[in-house]
Amino acid sequence: MEYRLLGRSGVFVSPLCLGAMNFGECTEEPEAIRIIHKALDTGINFIDTSNSYGDVLGDSERMVGNALQDGKRDKVVLASKFYFPQSDDPNDQGASRRHILQALDESLRRLKTDWIDLYQIHRPAMDTPQDETLRALDDLVRQGKVRYIGCTTYPTWMVMEALAISDKCNLARFITVQPPYNFLDRRIENELVPLALRYNLGLIPWSPLAMGILAGRYKSVDSIPEGTRLGGGGPFVKGRLTEKSIQAYEKFAVVAQDLDITPSQLALLWVKDQPTIVSPIIGPRTEAHLDYALPVLDMHLDPESSERLDQIVPPGSAVSDFHNSSRWMKMKLDV
Repeated sequence: MEYRLLGRSGVFVSPLCLGAMNFGECTEEPEAIRIIHKALDTGINFIDTSNSYGDVLGDSERMVGNALQDGKRDKVVLASKFYFPQSDDPNDQGASRRHILQALDESLRRLKTDWIDLYQIHRPAMDTPQDETLRALDDLVRQGKVRYIGCTTYPTWMVMEALAISDKCNLARFITVQPPYNFLDRRIENELVPLALRYNLGLIPWSPLAMGILAGRYKSVDSIPEGTRLGGGGPFVKGRLTEKSIQAYEKFAVVAQDLDITPSQLALLWVKDQPTIVSPIIGPRTEAHLDYALPVLDMHLDPESSERLDQIVPPGSAVSDFHNSSRWMKMKLDV
């Protein structure tokens, strides 16, 4: 397997990251542990979770912690996140120093570990000065409780501001950004990807399968099956399925067929082989879902197929809106 550097660090991670969002929601603990162990056995060494995942907050972290006992923790690059409310207390959320220190200790307890390799801000906290957030995270790095820091679903200007503050104040800096990115929404290629190339940021995309659209699970915007990712979401989630995205998928599926792979495998492969991408996050609900993804670890997309796909959804454009859950994104796509 071709391991990749985790942004501006010396840490090597697998080209697919095992996401644990479904653990504690769609996936019960016994199967979650089997999925984790199978992923480790195949060489995946990068796991991403959050204190907000699970029907009971923190359940995903707890399951991951249980799975990484008996010496497995030392072999894993473990990522978690904080930001979303953990209780009714108005201070038990966000990116303040107070919340960060409390959230980190609780995550360490659930994960049954002394450190988190990559600690990420789950969403931008517009009401908190970035220097307060970065100083708190820098203290955790200096204490050894956190190895590296990153952010997720940030506007590009805030990423640049954070890098500037870290440079000016000699604080730990972001080494990764976790944006929404898939073949149907390529808008990060306009600003975030060039920034990542300039400052050696690693990108860890979420939703590379476009919530199942690129797996062919939806045939019509008016017919969304129950039990699917879109079927179980709110209006903004269902709004990601558009006529243009379905049309793009149909052409996308032809390319997959010509390559003799499944559309979901091509969706992962396409993201994995884009510039600055470290490791797309896969979120299997079952062992079978993991099995479908594993062959992509050793695949590479040829230039001719990449050019064919660019003609379907051109670079920097979008036919589905995966930024529509970002409070900072004001523009709505005409899709």
